[in-house]
Amino acid sequence: QVQLVESGGGLVQPGGSLRLSCAASGIIFSSYDMGWYRQAAGKQRELVADFTSLGSTVYADSVRGRFTISRDNAKNTVYLQMNSLKPEDTAVYYCSSWKWGSGLNWGQGTQVTVSS
Repeated sequence: QVQLVESGGGLVQPGGSLRLSCAASGIIFSSYDMGWYRQAAGKQRELVADFTSLGSTVYADSVRGRFTISRDNAKNTVYLQMNSLKPEDTAVYYCSSWKWGSGLNWGQGTQVTVSS
């Protein structure tokens, strides 16, 4: 059974930084695409960044150049380093895992609030 557990969210001032972590279990981590999504109040969930099992990365236009996704296959963990945070980055951030035949799985989410 896939388990994804996020941590690292919180309250930060505009311009600040946060690092989110997601620990995965129940999967062969290195064979999965791992990603981060976010959902702001009243909005649809959107892709923030993805790190494929083959080593490619994808970023939403709104975060490119400010956020960096990374993964440590030895620790079964994916990270999201968020710099130069803006109020519009406020959302619940969800970790995801995906693989052909296994579908898309989510963590429980972690709240990120950017406010002065």
